[in-house]
Amino acid sequence: MQKAAKKPRAVVNPVEWTPAESAELYGIRNWGAGYFDIDEHGNVTVSVPANGARVAVSLMDLIAGMQQRGLQMPALLRLDNLLEAQIALLNESFGRAIQALGYKAEYHGVFPIKVNQQCAVIEEIARVGARYGHGLECGSKAELLIALAYLEPDKGYIICNGYKDEEFVDLALQSLRLGFKCFFVLETPTELPLILEASRRLSVRPMLGIRVKLAAKVEGHWNESSGDRSIFGLTTAQIVELVDALREHELLDCLQLLHYHLGSQIPNIRDIRGGVLEACRYYVSLKQEGATMGFLDLGGGLGVDYDGSQTNSNHSKNYSLDEYSSDVIETIMTALAGTDVAHPVLITESGRATVAYSSILLFNILDVTSYEPGEAAPVVPAEEHELVKNLHEVLSGVSIKTAKECYNDAIHYREEIRDLFRRGQIRLRSLSLAENIFLHIVWDILAVLQKAKRVPAGFDDLEESLADIYYGNFSVFQSLPDVWAIEQVFPIIPVHRHTEQPTRRAILADITCDSDGKVDRFIESGGLRRSLPVHPFVEGQPYYFGVFLVGAYQETLGDLHNLMGDTNVASVRIRDDGSFEFAREMSGDSIADVLSYVEYQPQQLLEQLRRTAEQAVRDERITLAQRQALLESFSASLRGYTYYED
Repeated sequence: MQKAAKKPRAVVNPVEWTPAESAELYGIRNWGAGYFDIDEHGNVTVSVPANGARVAVSLMDLIAGMQQRGLQMPALLRLDNLLEAQIALLNESFGRAIQALGYKAEYHGVFPIKVNQQCAVIEEIARVGARYGHGLECGSKAELLIALAYLEPDKGYIICNGYKDEEFVDLALQSLRLGFKCFFVLETPTELPLILEASRRLSVRPMLGIRVKLAAKVEGHWNESSGDRSIFGLTTAQIVELVDALREHELLDCLQLLHYHLGSQIPNIRDIRGGVLEACRYYVSLKQEGATMGFLDLGGGLGVDYDGSQTNSNHSKNYSLDEYSSDVIETIMTALAGTDVAHPVLITESGRATVAYSSILLFNILDVTSYEPGEAAPVVPAEEHELVKNLHEVLSGVSIKTAKECYNDAIHYREEIRDLFRRGQIRLRSLSLAENIFLHIVWDILAVLQKAKRVPAGFDDLEESLADIYYGNFSVFQSLPDVWAIEQVFPIIPVHRHTEQPTRRAILADITCDSDGKVDRFIESGGLRRSLPVHPFVEGQPYYFGVFLVGAYQETLGDLHNLMGDTNVASVRIRDDGSFEFAREMSGDSIADVLSYVEYQPQQLLEQLRRTAEQAVRDERITLAQRQALLESFSASLRGYTYYED
């Protein structure tokens, strides 16, 4: 193993290469939803709707704009146009389905604030959503405060989920006086007494909903939200008790909404239809019990096709937005047919699909470790250990016919030599020579296998085992926590150089000192791979990558592992003529910021170092000039970015 100071060996021989081939290789037109592509110059572009047409802007131009404004890598790029486009697509898709199928009620979306609580995101959702009556979902008091501040009373519903204390309940009830359409969704039986008491005390009749635990189970990462063992929601017995209690207090007419949630990413449309059908049976039953009803909230679940496969895999979905809308509407109409129950106002809490596309994590590559032999053929001295000589003999016999035998022999001899080194029976230089010979063997095997019509069994992961490590200027734990926590897959590709063939394969490591700080699952045409096609790293030349579809959850879930803080952020709006403006810029956390988050006082740290340096001057270990330089360097570091700075 050695650093790539010299020209690295390519996995394949470079040939003429086109941006179209890169687009196919990385699958960008599959997962990009029409928003992302690669232009003729080899740069990744973002394309947005503009007056019935589309305009495209290069991400390299946006990176240049960020750098001109002092925003170094890594940086989170928010694209306001994509947020607006997704809200429009969601509402217009349901609008078309309602009109085409003759549904007799309206659709209103609400955005779950927990999916992305950032102020710039909520501001844009509230602004764009106002034209559609698109509201907000709140799961805490803090989120309710956001909703009340950014929504207008007559523009969209507020859905209050989660546990609610007296303060939460009072605030929501008082908001009804202002004209807000604010629903309490009862998640547990213990919430009802709080609401009843506050309603009596404030003389405000609440807008109530209940969350039901459906028996329906779904596929995907987040299926624990579904089924009768899900954490939140009422059982059938609890629903009956709640109805009786509301009737006793003459508030049954306040029960207007039924809510359920099966998961934030449902990959299979069959599961969606099944959940809607079961929920409709509860809805009809509550109406028959005397509840007013009128609203059906399907929760989240509208998936994002992260891998572009359009299947029911964990990272995809086997339906389009129009299919989702039509199936939901059609299922409700079918379930209610033959009853005297009117079509309910339909609400969905589609958070992931709303914001995922609008954010891209951008970072630069700092260094590379390559697993390949030295350029010169290894020479084995006559006095070298016999096992090293045996390993060297394997090298001379590599061919397509002998590949499997040579590979097994090479592994055997290498393990024997390593064992000798552990027992102190061979020198470091002998081990180094053996490792170099082994790398020559496996690279030669890989070369002959690329010429074979069929790769023999046992070599499926050979290429991945030789992949480079590209060190990226970012933190997995801060910016991509789901990659580490639940093996979520996001599209990752270089954002430029696509007129060149990507002749290397690599995994990505971040700059935290943690072995888990890596990305080794990638989307490639044909499925998921353990390494990513990349271009050779050229020292001194910037090489930028983008992680796409990261707008949902990643910013809020990130942590301060190794005290890597929030990245720089730029919110960009692309104009109809293809120009763009930086609507908002936010510098990432400084070192002083993250130190204060973990209870250090930056000024106190500086003062403690000043005392140490002053004592060093008195002891004549450093000069006054050296003392001053040290303190200035320490102060500058406190003000500096937590990530690698040029």
